[in-house]
Amino acid sequence: MDISCYNPFHDQTLYRPLTEIHREHVVVNSRFISTLAPAFSIEEARAFIARIKKEFADATHNVPVYIIGGGNTVTEYFSDDGEPSGTAGKPALTVLRGSGLGDAALVITRYFGGTLLGTGGLVRAYTESAQLVVNAVGRGQRVTVHLALLAIPYNFLERLRLLSARHRGQILGEDFAGNITMTLQFPVTEFDAFQLGCANSQRENCKPR
Repeated sequence: MDISCYNPFHDQTLYRPLTEIHREHVVVNSRFISTLAPAFSIEEARAFIARIKKEFADATHNVPVYIIGGGNTVTEYFSDDGEPSGTAGKPALTVLRGSGLGDAALVITRYFGGTLLGTGGLVRAYTESAQLVVNAVGRGQRVTVHLALLAIPYNFLERLRLLSARHRGQILGEDFAGNITMTLQFPVTEFDAFQLGCANSQRENCKPR
């Protein structure tokens, strides 16, 4: 049996927002709308921000923040979008940073209600607005994986399928010819155990090539 594999992701396992969500609340007549979405690149984050600003073009402020990446490679951004310096984007980014989320973009939209909130009031309002979506969003993990290409005899097919399932493998393709060529995907934490299981079953080396 031959196995070839490669590792397309090198980031640590992080939580990301699963979907785009909106939350809204009112603070002293000012209406705050928080929109949070997954963004896997700076370009995606900027496109999301531009779309939300267009959707709420009549708002008084659209305050954007994002965190892209994880581990040792993180890009962060925030803007106060016309609010007093340090009262909007920075507290929103602080919430996002403390949430454990990565690859996430957030825009907090404000419709001014006629009453000034003051510096402290703005910080609280934007903090609460960020917390609303961060606490509500579904979370998923982008897991580092191995892709494996296997050539196996027909009589090993069912055993290999069971072994793959035991180690959280996903069968991406099967090609039936002289032998069966299978393409599988495994969480990186499971691949060594899968490889050992192959070796024990077939008494052959299943080392990546």
